[in-house]
Amino acid sequence: MVIFYAAVLLGILIFVHELGHFLLAKILGVKVLKFSLGFGPKIISKKYGETEYLLSAVPLGGYVKMLGQSDMPQEDEVIPEAEKHRAYNFQPIWKRFSIVFFGPVFNICFATIVFFFIFLNGVPYLLPEIGEVTADSPASQKGLMKGDSIIEINGTTINKWDDMTSIIHNQPGKEINVKIKRESSTFDLAIVPEKKVVKDLFGQDKEVGLIGITPSGKTSIRQEGLIGALSLSVTRTWDISVLTVVSIVKLIQRVIPAETIGGPILIVQMAGQQASQGALSFFMFMAIISINLGILNILPIPVLDGGHLMFLGIEAIRKKPLSEKFIMIAQRIGLALLITLMVFAFYNDIMRLITGKMVP
Repeated sequence: MVIFYAAVLLGILIFVHELGHFLLAKILGVKVLKFSLGFGPKIISKKYGETEYLLSAVPLGGYVKMLGQSDMPQEDEVIPEAEKHRAYNFQPIWKRFSIVFFGPVFNICFATIVFFFIFLNGVPYLLPEIGEVTADSPASQKGLMKGDSIIEINGTTINKWDDMTSIIHNQPGKEINVKIKRESSTFDLAIVPEKKVVKDLFGQDKEVGLIGITPSGKTSIRQEGLIGALSLSVTRTWDISVLTVVSIVKLIQRVIPAETIGGPILIVQMAGQQASQGALSFFMFMAIISINLGILNILPIPVLDGGHLMFLGIEAIRKKPLSEKFIMIAQRIGLALLITLMVFAFYNDIMRLITGKMVP
């Protein structure tokens, strides 16, 4: 079942990505010869109109083959004069750029759609109810108890646990006014969050305020209306996109250790894990992976969409295409980089299986 869930996840995301290329090529009048999910030998093939649709043996990718399009210049086919107006390589730069760019765009838009239906359906959130109070902490010294609910901080209404922690974390060493609900009564307290140095998402030291409480674990479901769900889905997609870009930069800077890089094995494991926690977790994970796929594909590495966009940008500046020899060498370098990265990711995946360690 783990493999099945991973195949469903990757199959959908690859289909969405290639659908972006396919639809825009069709809209712009470019002839599409093949639409394939997967690489390598074809398993199923069916031709409808001028396009052959394939399911191929290696599921780690897919492709759209357009008339006049080739990854390596020496693969260029002879195009009849009557067909040149529909060939990819005879299109103006803006059309070629748009066709390439729409693959990653579709992945990011797909994530927004998934988030929209998730928020519309309802998302569980932690209630701001205290579970445990740490001994000798600011909360303990002020008499906070298990079962107390925090309903207001500095005049701001608190509806969920995250609302409370975001305020407290940003007030280290500063007095905050907290309104507490205990059974049927409410009362106010002045608490000074203790300064603590913790690790942030990227493993860097960060000073935050803590008062020494943990959540009770009680949750509620929040359903959004159409406007609210749309707004939150766009915001969540943007936040994860920014986080993905920052993570790539931190990885290059070696702030994030290279051991965190994962490959298909890790995706398979996590897809199964998320599916076991329910449909909500699985589709949330799918949306995050879709954003990652979209962002990674626009990196300026030859053989990725970003590499093609880079070549087209240079062509627009130079007013003429790059030489076939240069593109060929760049494509081979890009392919070598991707293979090296894939081997390293597989190594990390295998070491995690052997050692039983999770991603740092």
